[in-house]
Amino acid sequence: MSRLRRMAAPLVLAVGGGLFAAAPAAEAAPVACDTTSTPYTYVVTYQPGTRASSVDKELAAKCGTKVAYYGEIGVAIATSRNADFQQKIGVYRAYSGGKDVASQGAAASARSLGAVRTLEDTRTFAASGDLSAQQWDMKAIHAPEANKKYQGSRSVTVGVLDSGIDATHPALKAAVSPSESAGCITGAADTSPASWAPTTSDHGTHVAGTIAGKDPAAGFTGIAPGVKLASVKVVNDDGYIFPESAVCGFVWAAKHGFPVTNNSYYIDPGMFFCSREPGDAAAYEAVRRAIEFSTHHGVLNVSAAGNSGFDTTAQTTDPNRPHPVDKSCGILPKAIDGVVTVSSVGYAGTKSSFSNYGSIDVTAPGGDFSQLPPSGEGPSCPLSTTVFGGLYGSKCGTSMASPHAAGVAALLASKFRGIPPQLLARVLAGEADPVKCAAAETACTGPAKNNSYYGHGLVNALDAVR
Repeated sequence: MSRLRRMAAPLVLAVGGGLFAAAPAAEAAPVACDTTSTPYTYVVTYQPGTRASSVDKELAAKCGTKVAYYGEIGVAIATSRNADFQQKIGVYRAYSGGKDVASQGAAASARSLGAVRTLEDTRTFAASGDLSAQQWDMKAIHAPEANKKYQGSRSVTVGVLDSGIDATHPALKAAVSPSESAGCITGAADTSPASWAPTTSDHGTHVAGTIAGKDPAAGFTGIAPGVKLASVKVVNDDGYIFPESAVCGFVWAAKHGFPVTNNSYYIDPGMFFCSREPGDAAAYEAVRRAIEFSTHHGVLNVSAAGNSGFDTTAQTTDPNRPHPVDKSCGILPKAIDGVVTVSSVGYAGTKSSFSNYGSIDVTAPGGDFSQLPPSGEGPSCPLSTTVFGGLYGSKCGTSMASPHAAGVAALLASKFRGIPPQLLARVLAGEADPVKCAAAETACTGPAKNNSYYGHGLVNALDAVR
């Protein structure tokens, strides 16, 4: 007999030598749920494999509404208007990034996004004509030579978890796969074209062009123009990437067999999430499970190191939220095992001033405002596709470095079909060109083949296809 059925049996009492069945306890009155306050979206963790009916029952009893449930990893996405929903579920099981942002206020929100938005805004637009001479970033990783040998396979799809891809851009219209694209803003996958198209940002479009763009008329070519791209939109119109969106994106990638994803972001609103702290623990665990699920299903996730210019392994405070940081904390998604973390270099081949460092796998061109190319070789920030009328523009950031590594990984995944992500990461690192710490780079530690600034070195597209 189950525990629930035993508890449902009437209580039997012995009174004066006789047995009497006590009346069943009255059922608890229904909970009065808030129906007017602003709803917020939460990630809620369960034991993997928990039945959906059990999830529905608990959420309803605690004033929540299910948006999606990923049973394989035991993560539900739910909305609630109740201010105490997290407490009802358990502070280590539920977290809402949206509610956290609202509680911080406008000043904290601006602090969180301001530096990243300014850094990765489109700096310059390229004039018409042959752009190949201005793609110094591609030359740095030998992509033009690689393109002459092999451009990747149409059987490989790279998931671009970002702000959406403009599928009408001349360099991208042949690459984007609508049937493999989805919007994940709510935490539930939406396959309607409007859900994965860019709205307020061209960030994802710029990233996509670096990976697989090709426009002969403009002379623009990305790293692996032979592969497909899936637009997996995880950035909302305010520029935030909340845990529920990332969970949806990683699970989508796993279920659709993407060998590679690019993740040029960190999950908001915290820069660091701490696995042992209330609220943070739920977000950390939900994202960890989603990433591990994708890795188990053959996905190599590539991520930007971040643009704060600090050693991520030595931070003791979070610049976005006022809380201490220790070894139990990490920047998501890159803190999760198996994710390839990419730092940024400028035209001169040295670490970009803004690039985070400390725990790095490989490095790639992301630009630097002080490392100016010679006249005619393009702007200091890499050129790529934008949503503005099929034009091309420059952006700087580790967000721009990461897709260079993802593009090279896509070439390797094309060459070695079915290669496990762990081995793909090793080959990507093994084919990189070592970059040693310069004498002036006093914060850089480690040998040329594995140091805190450049990891195993600068990714090399030509070596990937040889």
